[in-house]
Amino acid sequence: MGEATELIIALDGGGHGLEGVMLLGVHAVPGVAFFFIPEWGGSRLVTQEQTGARWKADGALLLLTVFWGLTFVVVKDALAFADPFTFITLRFVVGAAVLAVIARGRMFAPGIVPKGLLLATVLFLCFALQTVGLQTTTPSRAAFLTGLNVLFVPLLSMVLLRRLPRWGTSVGVVLAALGLYWLTRPTPDDALPGGVGGLHLGDWLSIGCALAYAGHILLTERFASRDNAVGLVAVQLVGVAVMSALCLPFVERKLEWSQPLVVAVLTCGVLASAVAILVQTWGQARTNAVRAALIFAMEPVFASAYSVAVGREVLGLKEWLGGALIVVGVFASELGTVVWDGWRARGRTPAA
Repeated sequence: MGEATELIIALDGGGHGLEGVMLLGVHAVPGVAFFFIPEWGGSRLVTQEQTGARWKADGALLLLTVFWGLTFVVVKDALAFADPFTFITLRFVVGAAVLAVIARGRMFAPGIVPKGLLLATVLFLCFALQTVGLQTTTPSRAAFLTGLNVLFVPLLSMVLLRRLPRWGTSVGVVLAALGLYWLTRPTPDDALPGGVGGLHLGDWLSIGCALAYAGHILLTERFASRDNAVGLVAVQLVGVAVMSALCLPFVERKLEWSQPLVVAVLTCGVLASAVAILVQTWGQARTNAVRAALIFAMEPVFASAYSVAVGREVLGLKEWLGGALIVVGVFASELGTVVWDGWRARGRTPAA
């Protein structure tokens, strides 16, 4: 950690939390509560208002993850009537059209187009690598390997941003990774023949998808705008729609219009793409990438729960335990460090 600097920060009027200030050697002025958050290469102070905004953002991302989990069954049914790239193209054309009408001139605000196109390229890679990878691996292995982004985000954050996660977040990441393994049940017996080192081409593509998604989460945090999220997401959706359409001449196409397909295209286009990525961008402007990745690790939990609820599959003890570990990991990330710091602060407070 870098050298501490002398900072003046405001506390709430009653002087609550002063013991935390004394422990840190920071001068205090009555006014606003704050939290001290250490990071690699330095330290930063977060006000109570910023913390409240972060909790709201995390809550929004969690609700978003619930919805994404519920759409797994919808997408699976839709793929009986359309090939993956045709479906991706249709959903993003719908989403892009909706947000383009809303965003209008904000799509062309300074700096929005290049940032949006970069995000679009990385997001398209996520879908393309996962779609192609599923042809030569099993869904359970693809789900686990793609979910490894929960590990890749903090690793890339340390390497590229020199940001070291707090211990609570680190514990949460490890628990979530273990939970993903048990929930998705990838085993050596699932592997298709012809792999190298136990991994087939589809497995490597799924790992590439996880890296791409980790990059998308980090870039979204970096580019997310509190003022023009609509313009940024609109450019992103237009970019993914165009890239997906350019792939159609090179894949085997299938399109049979049906009610399940239309419902899936509209649901995924408007809600799971336009609204969802807009909420993701809004949320990541107010929280950090590692916390977002941990929350997104809940997606297979909600997907499995919904699949069980509608009678699509039955989960065993191992899968339920895996889901529970992911949930515990998210709570450890959200509350572990806060509870520990509060306990330490109370323990060091001088007796009245």
